[in-house]
Amino acid sequence: MTDTSKLKASNKRAGRRIGGSIAIFLFLTVLGLFMVFPIYLAIITSIKPVEELFIFPPKFYPMNSTLDNFRDMFRVLGQMWVPFSRYVWNSVFVTVVVTVAQCIVASMAAFVLAKCKFPGNGIINKIIVISLLYNSNVIYIMQYMVMSELNLINTTKALILPSIASAMGLFLMRQSMSQVPDAMIEAAKVDGANLFTTCWRIVIPNQKPALMTMSIFAFQGAWNIQGGSLVYDEAKKTLPTVVQQAASAGLARAGVAMAAAVFMLIPPVVFFMLAQKNVIETMAHSGIKD
Repeated sequence: MTDTSKLKASNKRAGRRIGGSIAIFLFLTVLGLFMVFPIYLAIITSIKPVEELFIFPPKFYPMNSTLDNFRDMFRVLGQMWVPFSRYVWNSVFVTVVVTVAQCIVASMAAFVLAKCKFPGNGIINKIIVISLLYNSNVIYIMQYMVMSELNLINTTKALILPSIASAMGLFLMRQSMSQVPDAMIEAAKVDGANLFTTCWRIVIPNQKPALMTMSIFAFQGAWNIQGGSLVYDEAKKTLPTVVQQAASAGLARAGVAMAAAVFMLIPPVVFFMLAQKNVIETMAHSGIKD
């Protein structure tokens, strides 16, 4: 009788585990579909002809798929004041410089905050956490004022310098570096290494997952930099600025706007697919899951 009761209890627990797993799977499936749906809708809209964009109720599939929106996008962008390749180069240059600089600056600052004790360390760490709650748009006016005082308006530096500082990147690297054993730092000091050598030759080489995760955020943010108020010279504008201008002609260019959105989405998605295996490892070792 006792064995039968234990068996029933075991079966009941197993049933609960299976039921819980199914519920979690269904919830994650719905959540995944909810996140993928906007991307799917953008892709579908980009290959719809203009007359299908105004059908009500809207169709979630193209009845007559076409690439005319993409052709119109390149035609419109090709009629700008400077060649289309110039806008692409500006975006690529700004993205690469910002991504590399942000990784270097955030890594060095995070090492100091995580492994060096100095007055105000705790306050700075709290300020970093609080700054994560605010959207970057709230400091645009201050950015413009600072760039104006430095006489950097209408230069590429006005797009790069404000984007190098990243609270998210600094937070990720600090959390990751805080997991480095203090014994490793002390051993480096005993061997005669200074802080700079310890940071670059011992700590940072072991932070590849965190660096790749931060580079994903940095790349995405830098690729979407517009800076319309900071740069007004056409030859210095980035691709997102010009795409927004080309797609701002109203409903007549709704298909062009979606084609531009899909086009702008490709580089960040490709970069994420190449580096995404490091994201979960970073979350698991940086304390963010807690």
